[in-house]
Amino acid sequence: MKKIVSSVIILVFVLLGCTEDIDTSARYVFKEETVLSYLQKHEDYNEYVKLLQLVPISPRSESTVFQLLSARGHYTCFAPTNEAIDIFLQEQVEAGLIEEPSWDSFRSDKLKDSIVRVIVYNSIIDGGDEEYYETTSFPQKNNGEFSRPNMNDMRLSVYRPKDPDSIYINRKYPISIRNRDIRTINGVIHQMERVIAPREVSLATILKEYLEGEAKGKFLVMAKMIQACGLLDTLSKIRDEVYEQLYLTGMIEERTPANGLATMTGGYSYAPEHRKYGFTIFAESDEFWQQAIGKPAEDITPEDVQAWVEAGGYYPEAIPSTEFKKPSNLLYQWTTYHILPFKLAPDRLVFHYNEKGYDYVGSPGKLSIPVMEYYVTMGKRRLLKLYESLESDGVYLNRFPIHDNGRHGSGHEIGCDPDKVGARVMREDDDLDKRTALNGYLYEINAPIAYDEETRNNLARTRIRMDCMSFFPEVMNNDIRRVPLADAPHQWVHFPDDAEYKYIGNLSINEGSTFVYYNAYGLKFGSLCGDEVKCVGRWELIFTLPPVPKRGTYEVRYRILTNSDRGVAQFYFGDRIDAMPAAGIPVNLTLGGANPITGWIEDTGNDDDADAEADKQMRNCGFMKGEESILILKNPGTTARANVNRNIVRRIITRQTLDPDKTYYLKMKSVLDTETAEFYMDHIEYCPKEIYDNPEHPEDIW
Repeated sequence: MKKIVSSVIILVFVLLGCTEDIDTSARYVFKEETVLSYLQKHEDYNEYVKLLQLVPISPRSESTVFQLLSARGHYTCFAPTNEAIDIFLQEQVEAGLIEEPSWDSFRSDKLKDSIVRVIVYNSIIDGGDEEYYETTSFPQKNNGEFSRPNMNDMRLSVYRPKDPDSIYINRKYPISIRNRDIRTINGVIHQMERVIAPREVSLATILKEYLEGEAKGKFLVMAKMIQACGLLDTLSKIRDEVYEQLYLTGMIEERTPANGLATMTGGYSYAPEHRKYGFTIFAESDEFWQQAIGKPAEDITPEDVQAWVEAGGYYPEAIPSTEFKKPSNLLYQWTTYHILPFKLAPDRLVFHYNEKGYDYVGSPGKLSIPVMEYYVTMGKRRLLKLYESLESDGVYLNRFPIHDNGRHGSGHEIGCDPDKVGARVMREDDDLDKRTALNGYLYEINAPIAYDEETRNNLARTRIRMDCMSFFPEVMNNDIRRVPLADAPHQWVHFPDDAEYKYIGNLSINEGSTFVYYNAYGLKFGSLCGDEVKCVGRWELIFTLPPVPKRGTYEVRYRILTNSDRGVAQFYFGDRIDAMPAAGIPVNLTLGGANPITGWIEDTGNDDDADAEADKQMRNCGFMKGEESILILKNPGTTARANVNRNIVRRIITRQTLDPDKTYYLKMKSVLDTETAEFYMDHIEYCPKEIYDNPEHPEDIW
């Protein structure tokens, strides 16, 4: 007690004499205490400290978590009291795992060690060299997740009930109101009134509990459909064990200057530690189906649902039969359109960052113009649109509103026809924690969704702008995409090339190339969502592109943010990997809009005809300006379109008829005799002829 901050030493001394009631509201910093030494000095944590001594930091380390918490770092410790651990042990008695609430009562040391590891690993977030989480830096929205995972490789969520002082972890585990934000020299401690022990189950397990009557909820009908379609095995997948073993044995090589595999300009990148699978299910509730079909949920069969879908004419090309597991089956097509092979947390359904009018630093809760993502669903490849704006007041699926997108418009949503509102995702659902699995989420939606003719028509009348990272489920499922830099292990993440291990399913990387995800979140670049991908080496990359919604003529565009580090790329486009024709002449990624060939001319701002003519001339050269909707955060108030550096442009790759039932590929190959010139990619656009060649309503600048 002798070295506590002098200004409060007397008060703190008194408080420490009664450890149960430590008041940390003044946020004292215990400058001579580590997380461990603080816990050791307070009897309320005696049982927790004993457990810390039993658990190794990792399977490859002999050091314990006890030692870790005495070391330099930034640790967030959700420390359970002795009483919380006693309650947890009593719960194990009630679950039939032990006969009495004692650590000596476990049937085997293996089971005991597993339980102890769960308690310890779930209680600590290692902030590395960056930061720890005080309550003021917790996620602000209910069900929002911490950017960093805990030591159990799970991302905990935060819930605040109506009482503003109450905070729960994963909606079930309350943080002490009095004893929180206890700051030490290597982290912060939050006293827990319950042990954090979320269930480590798959979505398949949750669905089986509905089917077997073990869980009460409102998604029995969806569980029946998923079972009938043979999807439970898929939804049980958690991680790629082959990759896990390769990584653990050092067969996946890191890129460091020491081994001559540095990324870009000498930087260091890490290979993903895991290759996990993930899924997101959007489901109509049992209440919806009971009203639609007129039966109790327990009595509704897959045949009943299929008959209802057929009567609605949602998938006229599909085959209604009892062979539900066939991709051509009507029920299969209905069900799989509700499932994404992406694990999308409530605060990661869409990304807000640099859209015009949004301040991600000063007012992150105040939304502005619309943002949207397009993902490819399971089953037959189809697009699902996720959308949020200030006016929508939530995230919606397949929403197609009216926007004020004239040359001098606001870009905001100004209306929405009743038949285009879409389905709201109930992401702050009080029961969401019960439908959160290791490999995904099951969300309720407030209206049915289908890839019917109306949805396809709406998409076919839309300029579809897709961040290239939305092509790759792996980056979402492994918490790589758009993690704040303070929470990311490294700014660069590299993926093995195909010869080493095919980590990304929708991308082919030639041997010897270093393909990286560059996390630009917080760097104030002009890239959409703060995402960029790059590659060095003699790169030859083949992207599997998302499908178009309907057969028609489209422009396929590639967004470039150029600089002198880039290379020169030859593009190839087609539906056969082994026979893709070249798409135009090579594109110099170092010159971009500053090159006279593009015809980039700064907007006058007051002569719309002249500005439109300049756009037309630029298009004749195969280029377009950047987007009015995206801000260049380094230059406050400046949009990508108005970027006077002329290094943000869209290249028109091809203009041709595309078929929704074909898979198209985009190949990019370096034409330079160097291994240091970068490949770069931000996003791709599909723009239908109805938009880019519309004399009455020319394409907007947004």
